[in-house]
Amino acid sequence: MTSPTPSGSAVVAEWAADSNYRARRIKNAVMTALMLAALAVTIGALAWVLIYVALQGFKYLNVGFLIKTPPGSPAKGGGGFYNGIIGTVIIVGIAFVVAAPVGVLVAVYLVEYGRGRTAATVRFLADVLVGVPSIVVGAFIYATWVLNFGFSGLAGALSLSIVMLPLIIRSAEEVILLVPRDLREASYALGVPKWKTTLRITLPTARNGILTGMMLAVARAAGETAPLILTALGNDLFTEYNPLHRMSTLSLLIFHNATTGFKPAQARAWAGALVLIIMILSLTLVSRWLSGRRERTMGGAVK
Repeated sequence: MTSPTPSGSAVVAEWAADSNYRARRIKNAVMTALMLAALAVTIGALAWVLIYVALQGFKYLNVGFLIKTPPGSPAKGGGGFYNGIIGTVIIVGIAFVVAAPVGVLVAVYLVEYGRGRTAATVRFLADVLVGVPSIVVGAFIYATWVLNFGFSGLAGALSLSIVMLPLIIRSAEEVILLVPRDLREASYALGVPKWKTTLRITLPTARNGILTGMMLAVARAAGETAPLILTALGNDLFTEYNPLHRMSTLSLLIFHNATTGFKPAQARAWAGALVLIIMILSLTLVSRWLSGRRERTMGGAVK
């Protein structure tokens, strides 16, 4: 008994299926290669920047750099960026204290209470504020604050708080949205009011994710230079602890020293850049660690 011979239409269909399969495999291989190439370029660029800054910065970085202020002349060697480190901690710290509670409260409003046009308008403004150049924020604080009260670390902190605010709002909103609704409904079923449920259930559950967004916002603010030129202005020769006076930050000192034509000043700029990168990388690693904790916490809550 002979096996049936496939018809012409069946042969064509099988050939077309094989052709489509081969085309999909080729497309998949091409896209995978492109993604790997993009990944290699990204990692290579990051590694090149980090390695180059490290090689240049470690030539000058020492204990004295962390505890001394710059010398009186950019042509002189020695000195350090102690005043910039202190100024960065104070200005970014004040900006965090201003932006963090406001950002979290706005995020809670958008998720738990915001409805209609008002919530949509707030989200739109937060998205627009993310894309506003930081120099524009600095110009705004210069026009509204500096012209009336003078240059100060507080003015710089206000400008950085505006830079941080939309980042905290959007990240906190996304994290709060991930809190399982069952937790809220269980609390409501026990007669707990909404505000207390938000305070005792929702925010503690989303705490690690909110902290992650805050750390990323702090890292972004710590590297800003443009708004501080128009607000804090800088104080290269002295260590200023009072935020009502002019203050230097690491970013300002790096900018001022790097733009001179003197090798000692440029060497200090490289060391300052390395210190700033170490600070930002530390904050990023902390945020990633908190993010990992949040994922484990959320996974346990869902189970």
